Amino acid sequence: MSGSRKEFDVKQILKIRWRWFGHQASSPNSAVDSQQGEFWNRGQTGANGGRKFLDPCSLQLPLASIGYRRSSQLDFQNSPSWPMASTSEVPAFEFTTEDCGGAHWLDRPEVDDGTSEEENESDSSSCRTSNSSQTLSSCHTMEPCSSDEFFQALNHAEQTFKKMENYLRHKQLCDVILVAGDRRIPAHRLVLSSVSDYFAAMFTNDVREARQEEIKMEDVEPNSLWSLIQYAYTGRLELKEDNIECLLSTACLLQLSQVVEACCKFLMKQLHPSNCLGIRSFADAQGCTDLHKVAHNYTMFLADMENNALFRDDIECQKLIMEAMKYHLLPERRPMLQSPRTKPRKSTVGTLFAVGGMDSTKGATSIEKYDLRTNMWTPVANMNGRRLQFGVAVLDDKLYVVGGRDGLKTLNTVECYNPKTKTWSVMPPMSTHRHGLGVAVLEGPMYAVGGHDGWSYLNTVERWDPQARQWNFVATMSTPRSTVGVAVLSGKLYAVGGRDGSSCLKSVECFDPHTNKWTLCAQMSKRRGGVGVTTWNGLLYAIGGHDAPASNLTSRLSDCVERYDPKTDMWTAVASMSISRDAVGVCLLGDKLYAVGGYDGQTYLNTVEAYDPQTNEWTQVAPLCLGRAGACVVTVKL
Repeated sequence: MSGSRKEFDVKQILKIRWRWFGHQASSPNSAVDSQQGEFWNRGQTGANGGRKFLDPCSLQLPLASIGYRRSSQLDFQNSPSWPMASTSEVPAFEFTTEDCGGAHWLDRPEVDDGTSEEENESDSSSCRTSNSSQTLSSCHTMEPCSSDEFFQALNHAEQTFKKMENYLRHKQLCDVILVAGDRRIPAHRLVLSSVSDYFAAMFTNDVREARQEEIKMEDVEPNSLWSLIQYAYTGRLELKEDNIECLLSTACLLQLSQVVEACCKFLMKQLHPSNCLGIRSFADAQGCTDLHKVAHNYTMFLADMENNALFRDDIECQKLIMEAMKYHLLPERRPMLQSPRTKPRKSTVGTLFAVGGMDSTKGATSIEKYDLRTNMWTPVANMNGRRLQFGVAVLDDKLYVVGGRDGLKTLNTVECYNPKTKTWSVMPPMSTHRHGLGVAVLEGPMYAVGGHDGWSYLNTVERWDPQARQWNFVATMSTPRSTVGVAVLSGKLYAVGGRDGSSCLKSVECFDPHTNKWTLCAQMSKRRGGVGVTTWNGLLYAIGGHDAPASNLTSRLSDCVERYDPKTDMWTAVASMSISRDAVGVCLLGDKLYAVGGYDGQTYLNTVEAYDPQTNEWTQVAPLCLGRAGACVVTVKL
């Protein structure tokens, strides 16, 4: 092959290479940013905003490495920029056969087909021109090329974890099951290991758990573990007062540092004199130094008091301070810290009032009050008229006497007694005449429940609005109830037992003022009409009553007492009273339940006994001035 032919081939090849690789970028910035991802190029930007691309001459490499040789190398190392090369600036290069051996694409094989060299040269030139034109034409019609591009999906991790969460929800592709208590939680080892150092160490080392399909999590609360597994997939976690301690202890075990930090900050916001010592102890047990420090500083005021000169040298005073501090700051231990000093002062527990009832004169109008300090009953006032089977409730430290019967007719009237001024006032009447009703106050309003209107047993309920000063009906009970026991517990109104006209009831239902619905609860073990009802420490007590109307020869009066726990929806029998009491008045005073008066089948009783829930024992206290059954008994803070 002649030298001119080599020179032509080199020039032609370089033209093609520069047309392919020496163009400008399509825009000053090749990077493209969108919601889906980012693009960017590796080239350098020129002064005109385009992109300069390196031709072979701009590299500090022997040109022989790309198939041709020249006398010296081009050195642009000290140049401020790498200029574009043009075909006119490219010198002619001399190639040898050895040079072309490493670049076969530069060679055109010579074929002896009987034609002359000129014809071959013409054909070759024509062929090269045709091929070059085709290549250049295709390059000319293409969009401007750029260097390598990279794409990054900005929401790739989010979309991936959403799919993983969906797999978790449908229990797909799960390769491990975590067992906590009686709960089995499927999950993916890869996700758990990427979030938790605890699981990463477990699954990436040669330990027994790494090969097990089921892993038992000892001493881990199941709901907290499930919440943290969901957090591993979603990055979201709900912190509440009732789950924060379990979440924090489980997060410490699983080495979830971000969750531990969030839980500690949550507990810092919850610090209070009633829980600061408990939180400090809990933080110390979990190794949460920041939380422990904050909780400790919160309690430092007590330490300052210990150094006060007034208390420092008085040993007895220091003991009293420590006793009071433990009692008030550790509410969960109060049952174990009971002493004469922990009982409420008698002047702060209120005064017990016994209002009206049936006596030997067939209708008492008197009101007595019980003084806990002197253990004595004293008459204080009289109602304006005779009332039997009425209801009484305390609202704003005043006694509201509602409904009843006067011996001739059923009443719908309401009166209010102020113990401080010892005066009576008339209130707006109920919409319905009622006797044998139950009355209680729930979240401000007063409720009149069931009863008898003189013709039929009632399942209707009215509510007194003290702001609007009017009565309104609310949802009706599922069963008509007269001589019903009514009490308030945990934001709900309970209607217990009573009579429906044919028999005494053992059914119980509760009213939710927020949904305006009654819901049936577990039944008592015995039928009870004329039952006394009160509450203490989250429990509902049903005391005394009768199991059938008096006309029934098998009717029996009851001395039995049972207790209802709304958490378990179960009734449990407790210690019985010393005697049977029907139509007994029941109320809580201090930390004891008082059963006042009643009827034992022969006598209207004036005896009173008190029940201590902590010892499960009944004791006799001072008797009433007047024996009475069906007295309404309430506590008023004076």
